[in-house]
Amino acid sequence: MTGIVYKSTGSWYTIKTENGDFLECRIKGKFRMKGIKSTNPIAVGDIVDYDIENTTDETTGVITAIHDRKNYIVRKSVNLSHQMHIIASNIDVVFLLVTINNPPTTTSFIDRFLVTAEAYGIEAVIVFNKIDTFDDPTLDEQLYLQHVYSSIGYKCLRVSAKDGKGIDELKALMKDRVSMFSGHSGVGKSTLVNTLEPGLNLKTKQISESHAQGKHTTTFAEMFDLSFGAQIIDTPGIRGFGIVDMEKQEIGDYFPEFFALKDQCKFNNCLHKDEPHCAIKKALENDEISWSRYKSYTQILEGDEEQYRADIYDAERRASDETRK
Repeated sequence: MTGIVYKSTGSWYTIKTENGDFLECRIKGKFRMKGIKSTNPIAVGDIVDYDIENTTDETTGVITAIHDRKNYIVRKSVNLSHQMHIIASNIDVVFLLVTINNPPTTTSFIDRFLVTAEAYGIEAVIVFNKIDTFDDPTLDEQLYLQHVYSSIGYKCLRVSAKDGKGIDELKALMKDRVSMFSGHSGVGKSTLVNTLEPGLNLKTKQISESHAQGKHTTTFAEMFDLSFGAQIIDTPGIRGFGIVDMEKQEIGDYFPEFFALKDQCKFNNCLHKDEPHCAIKKALENDEISWSRYKSYTQILEGDEEQYRADIYDAERRASDETRK
């Protein structure tokens, strides 16, 4: 029998069966995933085969096999074994919530997110949230960013959970698909999801406010069915997803507008930095490529992650340190 993993608590997995029931399952023995060094063999979103077990008073199941994943997202595990923790798998679309000034979302954060989604093979949609709060200069900035990213080919939505603007368009993109929402703390993820599905009351906010992750409480991803025919994977306490380890040569391939031009570069191993006859730098000089995108590319190329990580995680890290005292 086959089902989909909706929740994992480490040793038990909640599976939705083909007839729509939920069943608690465990795994038998050790699962070895081909080519993946992972701390968790099974993730939310996995399609699995299972057998029914009737050894106790309640019916449970045993997972016997995992189907191939079309994609998965990871975060690095905390220990030094260089293993990954798989957050979720088989995701159809990931929505990046962007706010202009409340809190500010930098282009470098947006670009790293998009590069990671490209590397994982997941469609990314940019959702400009809180548009009801914009004054004229903020609106100008938002429309400029929308122009930059939509001209590359990324779908952009303008949404206000408060006024209900853009909600129907967002629902249409989610229907019949497995979605994830990501973005900085404070961009309004919980409010938006609860606007999409009143009564779901995702735990996201309480977890980030109480800094549960600082108390070494493990928070697990969970999938929810929404009333309009969509699924959403919630990842409380996890800020977006980790940057994938990639070779310098392949980083440009995850910038679609670079990839489209790279065969016009003189050298096939061109890193678009100091090489002569580089099509990307020529396009940059002709304003055909955004300077902010090129800057993000060079930052990723040079491994300039310290500033980026400090910006995003510093406040949360400090708060979790406080909790541990």
